[in-house]
Amino acid sequence: MSGQPNPQSAAPSTAGTSGKIVLVGFMGTGKSTVSRLLAERLGWQRIDSDEEIERRSGKTIPELFAEGGEDYFRDVETAALQALMALEQSAVIATGGGAVLREINRACMLDNAFVVALKADEAHIIARVGNDPSRPLLQGDAAANVRRLLDARRTAYDFATLSIDTTGLTPDDVCSAIIEQWTAACTT
Repeated sequence: MSGQPNPQSAAPSTAGTSGKIVLVGFMGTGKSTVSRLLAERLGWQRIDSDEEIERRSGKTIPELFAEGGEDYFRDVETAALQALMALEQSAVIATGGGAVLREINRACMLDNAFVVALKADEAHIIARVGNDPSRPLLQGDAAANVRRLLDARRTAYDFATLSIDTTGLTPDDVCSAIIEQWTAACTT
């Protein structure tokens, strides 16, 4: 459903949408690339939540996973996400793929931003991230781990106001679709 409002989401709320657009989605769906281009087109700040976590903690994502496991990392991620949602300046925020796993994170995003889920087919995701050693959840058989995680997160991104399949689109096409839908949500 390229560029269309997500029919499984409630009607878009304009609360918090005027100054923040949050990109969610599985790893390799284009969040980093699209966030850079979108922020440039809007003249806004671009923030990557994983980069913010690393800046705040002084550790890499793999180091945080090694230090305390996934639950520990998710606690750090929630604190960083809440701080980002509290910022007053306009921003495009790209989240890590698992930021949506906690209800508190989903609610925080929806209450403070226009949330866009980027999706892609399995083959494209594996091609984009399959050989990336910096992704702790893909260690071992990356293709099998992508399939397992995609299955486990099949509906995890359905809460977003807008859902876009990036598989056959350019980053510019994705940005245009986001801007069109965000503008419509902010003017209704």
